[in-house]
Amino acid sequence: MPKAADWNKKLVNIAEAKAQLSRLVERVERGEVVLIGRYGRVVAMLVPPEAPPKPRRVPGVWKGKIWIAPDFDEPNAEIARRVEEGPVEPVAR
Repeated sequence: MPKAADWNKKLVNIAEAKAQLSRLVERVERGEVVLIGRYGRVVAMLVPPEAPPKPRRVPGVWKGKIWIAPDFDEPNAEIARRVEEGPVEPVAR
């Protein structure tokens, strides 16, 4: 919470907050805390959201759980023939 001396610099009345919401959100995006007041008294705060914790990466977590066929990247003669000899557009049946 800002010190009392800083409140006047960041205190925005409700009417101004309604009219200038986009600008206030930009200030909050830059890390500033914006206080919203009524009759000179703070009634709300706009604060930046807390950053979600980054998931911890664990090397080898998928080891033994995934299998890739030894020939997965071998060319398929049937598919190659169809690409080379087949029609450019699909045939309606």
